Amino acid sequence: MYRKLLKGKIHRAVVTNADLNYDGSLTVDKTLLDAAGIREFELVQVVDVESGARIETYTIAGEAGSGVIQANGAAARLIQTGDHIIIMSYALIEEPLPDEWHPNVVLVNEDNTIKENQ
Repeated sequence: MYRKLLKGKIHRAVVTNADLNYDGSLTVDKTLLDAAGIREFELVQVVDVESGARIETYTIAGEAGSGVIQANGAAARLIQTGDHIIIMSYALIEEPLPDEWHPNVVLVNEDNTIKENQ
């Protein structure tokens, strides 16, 4: 039996751009993806703190160190520039769950630089 658990999370990132005409997805600074253990093209859940919108999309790696967080395609209708978002990925973990299991949680500053990894 498997259980779906949080694998990686980027907490309260600030959306730097939204491009309705770009093919879907969420562009995320590669440094943040790596720190959270989220891979390019991985399915993620995105929660917009300001609007309450919740979407599923996939990630595209943006330039490392750029701080880019860009909502693309249909996501740009629900997630606006300047909004704070939480980006989460999940994994299926076989029971019994390892005692040492914990997700990679990345807390960021207002400029999308890492302030703390948990």
